[in-house]
Amino acid sequence: MRIDYKDRKVILSTLWIFVMFNYTYCDILGLMDSSLLKQYLTGVVDGLELTENFLLIGAILMEIPIAMILLSRILNYKVNRWANITAASIKTIAMVLTMFVGTPTLYYIFFGSIEIATTIFIVYYAWTWKESDLNVKNNVHTTNRDIA
Repeated sequence: MRIDYKDRKVILSTLWIFVMFNYTYCDILGLMDSSLLKQYLTGVVDGLELTENFLLIGAILMEIPIAMILLSRILNYKVNRWANITAASIKTIAMVLTMFVGTPTLYYIFFGSIEIATTIFIVYYAWTWKESDLNVKNNVHTTNRDIA
């Protein structure tokens, strides 16, 4: 009997890559939005001043998913599980809050909804990850035919 086991570390890392592409492309579109670009150049967007401290907080928030791409693959089960739950919860809360800053554009609502759904799924997927899943994986014997 062949057990089809998908490595949760790889799936979690892939989910973080997926959500990073969404964060990044939404930000790129924001630079193409002439009304927002004009505000970026003044240093104030929808009444929010873009100070060095504000940008540092933004950088820290974006480093979370960047780091989770790698950490999801290398951390051991227990730390990995809680790191994904914590990181995805922080990102979910941050994205939900940004939906209420200023007047979000349609593309921001679109990408934000995908980002929120993805990070909620990461929380769920990490939460339901049981240590027994690792035991199943370690007991599976793979042949060359199974790999091909």
